[in-house]
Amino acid sequence: MTWKGTRVLVTGASGFIGGHLATRLAALEAEVHAVSRGREKDGDIRWHQVDLRERQATAGLLGAVSPDVVFHLASEVNGARAPEMVPVTLAGNLLSTVNLLTAAVGQGCRMVLAGSIEEPRPGNGHAAAPSPYAMAKSAASGYADLYHRLWELPYTILRPSMVYGPAQRDTAKLVPYVTLALLRGEEPSLTSGAKVADWVYVDDVVEAFVAAAVDDRAIGRSFDVGTGVRTSVREVVELLYDITGTTARPGFGAVADRPLDIPQVADLGPALDLIGWRPTVELADGLRRTVAWYAERVS
Repeated sequence: MTWKGTRVLVTGASGFIGGHLATRLAALEAEVHAVSRGREKDGDIRWHQVDLRERQATAGLLGAVSPDVVFHLASEVNGARAPEMVPVTLAGNLLSTVNLLTAAVGQGCRMVLAGSIEEPRPGNGHAAAPSPYAMAKSAASGYADLYHRLWELPYTILRPSMVYGPAQRDTAKLVPYVTLALLRGEEPSLTSGAKVADWVYVDDVVEAFVAAAVDDRAIGRSFDVGTGVRTSVREVVELLYDITGTTARPGFGAVADRPLDIPQVADLGPALDLIGWRPTVELADGLRRTVAWYAERVS
C-alpha cells in the first residue's frame, strides 16, 4: 500500500497520539482529514469540527470524507475511579465508537482503533477492567468485533501502554508533570512510585498504527503496543531528575496511590509476528528527547 493520495480520517487528531499520527501521515503524503470538537488549523491537514457522540453528525462526516482508512483515537482519557466518570467515558469512548462503526458499514473503509492496555486481555490474564475508562474501551472493542463478524467491517485494535513524549497536552500525566516541575525549579507531588507500567515513546506508537493499517493479517485482531519492559514510576521519576540535572532527590509518598492499579505490560509477540512492528526508542533516550522538547518551551 502506498500512502500517497490515500484518504485517511484521524479522530482525536488534536490529542497527543492523534496529533503525532496525523503529522506522520501527512509526511507520508496521505490526504489527511482530522476531526476535533473544537476549531483547529493546519496547512497540511483538513480539519472537521464534529462531535462523534452525535450519530447523525458522525454519519455525515464519513459520507463527506469517504475515507480509505479511519484511525479512531478520539477518547475521553481519564483513569479516575469516580462514579461520575461512568457516563462521561460511556459517551466519549463507547457511544462515539459505535457511532463511527455504524457510519463505516458499507463505506469500504478500514478501521484502526485505539484500545487500552487495561482492557481484559491475554497479557494481563484477562483481569477485570479497573476503571470506567477501561471498561468503556473494552466494550468498544467488543462492538468492533461484532461489526466485523456481522457486517464484515475490517478493523484492527491497538492497545498502547503508557505513552509519553513531546507535545503531550495533558500535563497532569506523570512525564510532562514531573518534567515541567523540575524545569521550573518546583518539587513535584508524587505517589509512592511503586506502580509498574510499560512506557512507550509516542513515535513508536505512531509507527504501530501505520503498520497495522497496511497489513491484511491484522484485520480482526487486537495488539498490545509497548516495549514489554516493566518500569516503575519511581524509576521513571529518578531518570527525569537525572536528565534535568536536579540535585535534590524526589520525595515519594505525598500523594496516595490509585486503587486497583495492576502492572500492565505489553505482549509484543503478535505485533512482531503479524505486522512486523517493534519499538525502537529506549526509555532513557525517549525521556531525554521529551525533556529537551519541554526545555525549549519553558519560560
